[in-house]
Parts: sequence; C-alpha cells; structure tokens
Amino acid sequence: MEKYADDLPYWKTGKSSADTWIDKAKEEIRRAKGKIITEAFASSDGKEGYLLTFSFGEDSFSIQWPVLPARAIKDAKAAKVQAATMLYHDVKARCVSARVMGVRSAFMGYLLLENGLTASQVSNAEYMALVPRVLMLGSGN
Repeated sequence: MEKYADDLPYWKTGKSSADTWIDKAKEEIRRAKGKIITEAFASSDGKEGYLLTFSFGEDSFSIQWPVLPARAIKDAKAAKVQAATMLYHDVKARCVSARVMGVRSAFMGYLLLENGLTASQVSNAEYMALVPRVLMLGSGN
C-alpha cells in the first residue's frame, strides 16, 4: 500500500518553509551539543528526500527523510514542507529523549555503522525504498 503525504500529520498546517523546519532541526541538534556535518535535499529515481548528518562525540548519525508523494501534483511543495516538519519533530523528540536515555539510545536508528549504512537502513527495506538512493550514498555508502 502506497503512503501519501496528505494522509499524514502536518499536512498544510503552517506557513513556514521547508528550509525553516530543517534549520530548526539543526538548532535542536546543536542545542543538545551535537555537530552538524551535512544537510541536503535530493531528487532522484522519482523520489525526493532530506539528508541530515550529524555527530555527538565519536558517534555519527544520518537521517534520510523521504518526501512522500501527494495525491495532487499541485501539492508537491506542501509535501516537501510536511517532510521537513516531520523531520524536525522527530529530531526534537529524540533530543529530549537523549537527555534521559543518552544520545545513542535516542538516535539508534540513525546511527552510522562501519559499513556506511544506518541501523534503520540495515533493518528496514521499506524505509530504504522510500528514500532517493543518492541520499543513501550521502550517508557514507
């Protein structure tokens, strides 16, 4: 079953741009004492997504967040804003969790492994199918 942006939260709920939400996510990481390594937006293979790579101490993490398709072509920009908004809320929640459980536990799915893949990529083919391949390469592959 295909996932559509218009079926998920944060659909056309605000006026902020996608860049604003990505900047907010980076600020949450910095506030938690992390260091931003890379940020990117990519479109390839008919898919779009955001990349945010960062580190806390010796551990590196990489988030590849997909932009899900909208049912109407005219809503493509709204889908990008939604994806950036969801990425921000995910990062913010994990930064709060890191204060209790530690960074590695909070961001475990995004931990970059020695092979250049994240724990989520290794364990979840459905996730990998949503993200442009070029962003997977950007995470260290």
